[in-house]
Amino acid sequence: MARPTLSEGSGPAAAADRIRPEDPGAGAGAATARLAGLRTSAAAIAANIERVIEGKPDIVRLAIVVLLAEGHLLIEDVPGVGKTMLAKALARSIDCSVKRVQFTPDLLPSDLTGVSVYNPDTRDFEFKPGAVFANIVVGDEINRASPKTQAALLECMEERQVTVDGVTYELGTPFMVIATQNPIEMEGTYPLPEAQRDRFTARISMGYPAAQAELDMLDTHGTVSALDDIEPVADALEVAGLVDAARGVHVSDPVRRYVIDLVTATRTSAELRLGASPRATLQLVRTARAFAALDGRDFALPDDVQALAEPVLAHRLLPTAEAQIGRRSPAAVLADIVARLPVPSDRAGAARPTLRRRS
Repeated sequence: MARPTLSEGSGPAAAADRIRPEDPGAGAGAATARLAGLRTSAAAIAANIERVIEGKPDIVRLAIVVLLAEGHLLIEDVPGVGKTMLAKALARSIDCSVKRVQFTPDLLPSDLTGVSVYNPDTRDFEFKPGAVFANIVVGDEINRASPKTQAALLECMEERQVTVDGVTYELGTPFMVIATQNPIEMEGTYPLPEAQRDRFTARISMGYPAAQAELDMLDTHGTVSALDDIEPVADALEVAGLVDAARGVHVSDPVRRYVIDLVTATRTSAELRLGASPRATLQLVRTARAFAALDGRDFALPDDVQALAEPVLAHRLLPTAEAQIGRRSPAAVLADIVARLPVPSDRAGAARPTLRRRS
């Protein structure tokens, strides 16, 4: 069945012109070289991670997309499927500062942000930085900390800064929070509030490995930890350059309008009592740029937006009571919205992204 379009055109070539940059200009060669370098570096990081995470290339790809989009990642799944291992593998693949925090009920906000301590030698207070002063912060079981401690992450995740005792401290670049949580082990936990979930660019679920991947895991993890053999393949400066290259990916007006139509549909859906925020709109566009860059394209397609809609939007949505009674998850509602929403035409024969939606 033919795909609907937002406007009439003169065929696939005209549609492609609407989605590609109108005038590449003299800098097209430099942009192509930057994208080629991005793909090479991202492939090296992905290969490094896949030495530890067996048979999950889509999950690894999405983690790198969030990194290039300057976002934060929430990994939610049952215990023992490799959530913390994925976070550690990504952190170790980049030669930058990394802090790991085990979230517990007695964790204090100052443990994350830092605290001013009196120095008797100087007779003045000195600031001792907390765990968030790192390029990558790995937060294990984030929902086990109290709401007060969870709230300590709000400022740093959104504004890349920390305010302690009225003084603001800038965080480093890049800065990424990778948090894990278990959805079924809820005793003694504090569910993340909407404001906290909305600051996570994407939520992913690891899922159980395939039989062959689990068999390979016994060989690689059976005697020693594969993390011990991981060496950095990029550094913080290189990652900052990759982020800058991803920012240059073109998002055409039809694709932008498609993103707006998608998030607006979540706000007006009769099955959702809370739709996607404007922050979600920005994150969807940023991740679409990064997704396209990993494919070597300097322009985003509607397919990029469709592939990323669930991981970027679903965790921000709240179903109505009727939808919950009918066992309609936000992901299912979102899938129906994506299926019925008209999309702009893309290039004829363009390959679709390989990221699969969760079942």
